[in-house]
Amino acid sequence: MERSTHDVGRATWAWWALPLALTVAGSSQAASFDELQERGSIRVAVANEVPYGYLDDTGQGRGPGPEVARHVLGELGIDDIEWVVTSFGDLIPGLEEGRFDMAAAEMAIRPERCQRVLFSAPNTSYGEGLLVRAANPLEINGYADFADRDDIRVAVLGGATQVDIMAALGVPEDQVVVIDDNAAAIDTLLDDRADAYAGTGLTVSRLEEQSPEVEVVQNFEDPKVNGEIVRSWGAFTFPRDAETLRDAFDTVLLDYRNTQAWEDTLEDNGFTQDDVLNAFRFNTEWLCGQEE
Repeated sequence: MERSTHDVGRATWAWWALPLALTVAGSSQAASFDELQERGSIRVAVANEVPYGYLDDTGQGRGPGPEVARHVLGELGIDDIEWVVTSFGDLIPGLEEGRFDMAAAEMAIRPERCQRVLFSAPNTSYGEGLLVRAANPLEINGYADFADRDDIRVAVLGGATQVDIMAALGVPEDQVVVIDDNAAAIDTLLDDRADAYAGTGLTVSRLEEQSPEVEVVQNFEDPKVNGEIVRSWGAFTFPRDAETLRDAFDTVLLDYRNTQAWEDTLEDNGFTQDDVLNAFRFNTEWLCGQEE
């Protein structure tokens, strides 16, 4: 059984504001793994971001996050999923405040996030991309252009990794436009509030399909931070005190990643064979321990 709710009416929080929010709001204790198994139900959050984690027209969870979560939770005896839709920037506060029990949004594993939530083993790996107006009239080729030029602005999703990347590249804050969700990206470009939208390659490719007035930068230059090409590893997220649930989830997930069914799920959602192979490249402990 699956149900869905919308976590509406909450402010969208930028990632840099989260530590202050935690100090003010405090945290709620998560339901234990035993409690979740006993009642056979769980609240799982998504940010409605195609293709990572979203709800279809019938309210069912789709994308590699929800589809893999459905399998793993079923193996753990938890079949009743209540899907909670919230903004990406609200996923971490929602976990801390106990408004849901886990998130299946393929959130990138980052050291500062590891201080706030628990991450599962990596489930996906993905690179970056840029969405611009059709024909790319301003000849934008990569993220570094926004640091090198003062005549262009870039839109990013509040709370997403791209906020961090732009800061690391030295893009001035007044050239960064923060939006609440990916659905606003196209209008932000067409209304001339920004000249490009920075997101993962999969995200911008899906957005390109929605309008002939936008396109993905074809000769995109992969961003480099500290000499390393930027790539993300997405995972499931849990409250800090839900270690037992996370560990049980990981036990099933690590086995499931060795199956053709898991690989098919990723490829059916647009991930390439290179993305699939990269998902095995690092473990969560290593990714959480990297200096940003």
